[in-house]
Amino acid sequence: MKHRPLIISYLLLIWFAISFITNLIGPLMPIAIEDFKLSLTMAGFMPFSFFLAYGLISIPGGMLIEARGTRFTLFAAFALNSVGALAIALVPGYASVVAGLFVIGLGMALLQVVINPLMRTAGGEQHFAFFSVMAQLVFGLASFLSPLAFKAYMQRPGLDAQPLAWLTFYWFFAAAFVLLAALNWKLPLPVVALNEDERAGSREAYLSLLRRRDVRLFFLAIVAYVGTEQSLANWMSQFLHSYHGFSATREGAVAVSRFWGLMSLGCLVGLGLLKLLDSKWVLAIFSTLAIACLALALLGPAAVSLLAFPAAGFFLSVMFSVIFSLGLNSVSQHHGAFSGILCSGILGGAIVPLLIGILADRWGLRAGLSLVFLPLLYILSVAAWARPLVRNQTVYSAKNTPAKSTPTKSTPAKSTPAKSAPAPP
Repeated sequence: MKHRPLIISYLLLIWFAISFITNLIGPLMPIAIEDFKLSLTMAGFMPFSFFLAYGLISIPGGMLIEARGTRFTLFAAFALNSVGALAIALVPGYASVVAGLFVIGLGMALLQVVINPLMRTAGGEQHFAFFSVMAQLVFGLASFLSPLAFKAYMQRPGLDAQPLAWLTFYWFFAAAFVLLAALNWKLPLPVVALNEDERAGSREAYLSLLRRRDVRLFFLAIVAYVGTEQSLANWMSQFLHSYHGFSATREGAVAVSRFWGLMSLGCLVGLGLLKLLDSKWVLAIFSTLAIACLALALLGPAAVSLLAFPAAGFFLSVMFSVIFSLGLNSVSQHHGAFSGILCSGILGGAIVPLLIGILADRWGLRAGLSLVFLPLLYILSVAAWARPLVRNQTVYSAKNTPAKSTPTKSTPAKSTPAKSAPAPP
């Protein structure tokens, strides 16, 4: 493809924007609580509105791509993102922030749905795995930099006297999405032919899948994972401020940045472990250690809590991809529809943080965040009950595989290995 480097760079820029803007919510929440005099329940509606939009639009987004194409879908996403950012910047207030985050969430979900098939087509099938990993690294870098940029801006001299100084970020976001929309108009984007596992799927496919108990259980596992991830990312800064007196714009923002940074590092370590161990064992080990980190973060002294919250990100790192691949490898057909069902589980990022806020207003944030033990225990249980048709290949299983094998009647028909899961939110 003649313009491949330019188009790949553009798509990586979109991944960076998605992650940077999404992960600003965590360090922003303690500031919004103070600026708008919010209860913790009201603060919980900020991530709730954003991730509710993700859950609602994932499947319709796939249908929009099939009906109108990738370029139109990108325009629709950028328009929604710009409108949401302008709503927050132009009409500062709690209600406009919640509404604006919902609209931005709709746009972000559309972007995540469209960008994977576009990356596959632009980069080529044979290079898709490479560019998918590159996109996840860019996503992780933006997650790491977003809280640090917030910290650097909020610590500028004289900014304390300016009310709602953080609104400047949303002016920049609106301008950035207008620029991305302009580039979408000019760039020679390729025509995308969706693979079977990228198609939204028919109504019958969804009904067939939803009748299966394991499909519903994997959906709940994605709900549990995203709920855990976003609860820790969004509430850790407030917890460190409330219980240990750390500044939300200094130590709190740095803790959130380290959380995302260690999550990216954990992905690289996880890639190595998945070449040595069965993915169910990797999930079990990382889930157990994440539970231990959460216990230290909630019950340990200030210095331990400041380290344990980011460390939990390291052990959360592999969960989304492992659960996604175990799910897709547990069915032999309708992978596109199943992907849509699993992506709808991102609404866990709406439900769990809100429940934590409700509990925290009644019994305190430590008790509220203790709710996260439940989804982590559920994720741990996936390692026990998952029954994939295809297991991940390790260096040991590759050595033990005969050069030639004769199919038998017990071999599952058309069991298809899952492709790369979309980047986690």
